[in-house]
Amino acid sequence: MASPSDHYTPEQLAAMQHVEQAEKEATRVPGIRDDIPLRPINRVAIIGAGTMGGGIAMNFANAGIPVQILELKQEALDRGMEVVRKNYERTVSKGKLSQDDMDKRMALLTGTLSYDDLAEADLVIEAVFENLNIKKQVFETLDRVCRPGAILASNTSTLDVDAIASATARPEDVIGLHFFSPANVMKLLEVVRGAKTADDVLATTLAMARTIKKVPVVSGVCFGFIGNRMLEPYNREANRLLLEGATPAQVDGVMTGTGLAMGVLSMYDLAGIDVGYLVRESRRDEFATDPGYCRISDELYHLGRYGQKTGRGFYLYDQREKKEDPEVVTIARQLSDELGIPRRDIGNDEIHDRCLYMLINEGIQILDEGIALRSSDIDLVWIYGYGFPAWLGGPMHYAEQIGLEKVLASIEHYRDTLSDYGKLWFEPATLLKRLVAEGKTSIEKI
Repeated sequence: MASPSDHYTPEQLAAMQHVEQAEKEATRVPGIRDDIPLRPINRVAIIGAGTMGGGIAMNFANAGIPVQILELKQEALDRGMEVVRKNYERTVSKGKLSQDDMDKRMALLTGTLSYDDLAEADLVIEAVFENLNIKKQVFETLDRVCRPGAILASNTSTLDVDAIASATARPEDVIGLHFFSPANVMKLLEVVRGAKTADDVLATTLAMARTIKKVPVVSGVCFGFIGNRMLEPYNREANRLLLEGATPAQVDGVMTGTGLAMGVLSMYDLAGIDVGYLVRESRRDEFATDPGYCRISDELYHLGRYGQKTGRGFYLYDQREKKEDPEVVTIARQLSDELGIPRRDIGNDEIHDRCLYMLINEGIQILDEGIALRSSDIDLVWIYGYGFPAWLGGPMHYAEQIGLEKVLASIEHYRDTLSDYGKLWFEPATLLKRLVAEGKTSIEKI
């Protein structure tokens, strides 16, 4: 009888062993002792009963921890609770959960319209709209109503956790807990350590993550943290390649052909093109020097093509069936003409290298800045949060197998051959250049 290992090459087996070791290392944080006293997490509150809030709540109910879900309107609260119920009912219908267990979990979930009811919560997780001012208002209120010692967490995916913490008189109790959607399914939890986050708050949340069966990875504070910051150049190149002559199916096909669960353009159709647009809107000044920056995504947004939710994005959707859309190629061609970008046949190797090497380059920069503690942490983020294949070991391990010298040479090639666009965006990370200059074969901070 064949064992699972018979299906993998020695290199793939080594990559999966790397991932296994990375999980063990991820909770080892310099300066955080193993014997540090943890804060109790016996009652949890979630602010927001939307898709994310409900999914987060399910994690705690599944672990037997009572959860209060706060909404401002009864209608929104009822709708959110019903979505949670339907999620559980689907699991019961598939035979993966008994009706009795579902009833017990639902009994642990209660709704409220009043912040005052959160006074005894040990952990409060805010999961409201991704807007800094709104989140700061929520934290001002939590600071007023929550008991001393309660951990106040934000589920922000991109925003400054330190700025959120500044809305309270207890920034040491504030931390970022970035769950990935759907939160009741995805294993990754980015634990964002603020400048003033207390050591026992960090240690407690890492232990809590294991209780709710997540893979926690510690990140420092920067825009997008580890995962979404690396997603930005990956998405930027995918968008640019459409203007230069590639099709969405070709770009995504190269990514899935490499082993990723989903191409980046399909990912944005799933997450919502409107969501990506609103994130870009908050940072327009940073991209002003590139008039073509994600222009096709912006155009799809203005056309109301938000992805799967509207049935049209980079692709057409009939229920869950995805089809190519010639109109997107037409839009790309019109934008290319408007921007003076020459169109040409683009090979799959170029798509692979421009998308993935710029993703890798950003990861190396993140490591150099100390946002990530180790390169293997970055691998975990991309495996458990974005569908990078475990058998490639994550993007950092993958880069080591390709060869850092080759990655650097490719980035420099496109810097020199893509004229002004190349000079603007294809700047190799300083650490990557140092690693290659010193003949290093593994990605480590030096």
